[in-house]
Amino acid sequence: MLAVEGTEATPVSVVHLFESQAFVLVPTDCEAIRLAIASADGLPAMLEITDCAPIDLRERVRSLIWLHGTLHAVPTDLERDLAVEIATEHPDGGLLDIGHGFSLLRLQCASAVIATGSGAASVSATDLAGALPDPFWEYENDWISHLDSDHADVVGQLARKLPRHLRQGRVRPLGLDRFGIRFRVEGSSGDSDVRLPFPNPVTDVYELSAALRSLAGCPFINSLPD
Repeated sequence: MLAVEGTEATPVSVVHLFESQAFVLVPTDCEAIRLAIASADGLPAMLEITDCAPIDLRERVRSLIWLHGTLHAVPTDLERDLAVEIATEHPDGGLLDIGHGFSLLRLQCASAVIATGSGAASVSATDLAGALPDPFWEYENDWISHLDSDHADVVGQLARKLPRHLRQGRVRPLGLDRFGIRFRVEGSSGDSDVRLPFPNPVTDVYELSAALRSLAGCPFINSLPD
């Protein structure tokens, strides 16, 4: 959702991050478009991004990201060329709607706040621009779904490493990155998110598979799809 002071929040169908900028696709007739076009220097805005788990959880949201910055209009004659550039990195059918009821806006980010079940942290625009994507971002959702549907044994073995008070609920895989694996524990009194860290950050699928097997305590488990 895109929030601009004095207007209702605008639904966003595509978000593309490039360094310290976020390009968003919104309805052409929304108030945010009108205000951005009328403002020569841009206007303060906040973009909320919801990150949802790929599996059916009691609460699918696993993190929220708020990007704060200055919103600018994208010149109409540049929109299609920009959409082509975005599509090379972030293919999305919604980009085909540019010029047909949808338009692009550019948010120049000043700061970001990331909130998960374990806490929140702020990130400067400089750090955001310099951040590299996690090596597993393209496959994370597929792997989490695979673990949940086909490897309950692995999830069960990993769950033994959780704090004792968290082992009573239903343990589900939530997220995976180079630093570790996250779980959602659905208990009778509420949900808890917990991370099992790897001994060292991993950089490829072979290191990731070995780290998961080591955490599970079984060197022969193949927990990731080929």
